[in-house]
Amino acid sequence: MKSILTSFILVILLISCKENTVTSKETIPPPPPPIKEYPAAIASVFEAHGSYQKWDAMNNLCFTMEKEGGNETHTIDLKSRKVRIETDKFTLGFDGEKVWLDQDSTYFSPQRARFYHNLMFYFYAMPFVLGDDGITYSETEALEFEGTSYPGTKISFGDGVGDAPDDEYILYRDPRTNEMAWLAYTVTYGKNEKSDRFSFIKYDQWTDVNGIKLPSKLHWYAVEDGAPTTMRNERSFIKPTATATQLDAAIFEKPENGNFAE
Repeated sequence: MKSILTSFILVILLISCKENTVTSKETIPPPPPPIKEYPAAIASVFEAHGSYQKWDAMNNLCFTMEKEGGNETHTIDLKSRKVRIETDKFTLGFDGEKVWLDQDSTYFSPQRARFYHNLMFYFYAMPFVLGDDGITYSETEALEFEGTSYPGTKISFGDGVGDAPDDEYILYRDPRTNEMAWLAYTVTYGKNEKSDRFSFIKYDQWTDVNGIKLPSKLHWYAVEDGAPTTMRNERSFIKPTATATQLDAAIFEKPENGNFAE
């Protein structure tokens, strides 16, 4: 009788362990995605701005750009890169496949919509957008400006990456803080060939947005002999937010009265 009772207890224990094992397997969360690795120079910039990991944890970004003709509010799904830009005169968006435009007049040229839909997002979301897939990094000559030497990292894109894969960027970092200090960039959209004409933006005013540093102002500079000289205009950004919240996809869909701008 004792032997039978012992065997019965062992069977119960084995069944219990088996059930616990199954339950444990069902509740184990999936492994986190691998951490991206970057060259030391660009990685140091990401760290100075809060870390790429914090940026990658965000699912949406919103900001308002102040403009003389009316402010623009930009809303971006950071994973799909869907966009919605709202103003008093027009609304422009990207639904993940096509760019659309909703307006009562021809205030905003439909021909510019594809070029513009993510332009200011790219400038504003520096340096983190330079961590996207399909990018090649290489060291380049430092930028000398008003007695300071800013080390540079050149960014180029693989074939078929983005709307203008021939674009090139150079990120110049502050030698003391490793924060982004300058961006040099070319514009090749619609030209299908590389350009050696660089424009320059100075980055030196930052706002903490949920643990990451994003610009509060951008200063465009005049260029002579391939180098920045004096400031020619600026853009200010207000009301920035960045969170892990997943936005409703309907936000980025074309309104009933809108038209695709492809």
